[in-house]
Amino acid sequence: MVSWTEFEREAPDLARQVLALMGSHKHKVLATLRKDGSPRVSGTETDFRDGELWLGSMPGSLKALDLRRDPRMALHTSSPDADEANPSSWPGDAKLAGRAVEVTDPAVLARFEMPGEGPHLFRVEVEEVVWTRVEGDLMVIDTWHPGRGTRRIKRQ
Repeated sequence: MVSWTEFEREAPDLARQVLALMGSHKHKVLATLRKDGSPRVSGTETDFRDGELWLGSMPGSLKALDLRRDPRMALHTSSPDADEANPSSWPGDAKLAGRAVEVTDPAVLARFEMPGEGPHLFRVEVEEVVWTRVEGDLMVIDTWHPGRGTRRIKRQ
């Protein structure tokens, strides 16, 4: 797994597209694993700062407790509906998977100016990034994994 900056170095075009999609909506959907191993989805906000992707949450939130117990996670952007008359105009959506590492350093927490007492801050180590969109009559999916580069899949 790598930092956001390392991903950007390996796949700059894909990183630019994913960053634009993630930046176009404040809220994302975070998937975590519950204690029994079943999935949980939660709304979340992200921040790209200092070459890293960050997640924050309120004190004691279930998603934070999930990530403390098992750091595996996935993040999905929301996206506008495609124009049915012109599906290629849809910018697509982005998702990524990796691990969320909790950061407890008071100096780092202070830089994020998180409200309240005891908020959680996680730095995401990236393991997979995917951008899905429509081009003409094709569904186009760009995927990236560390050390393997980017792969494009086209489906009708």
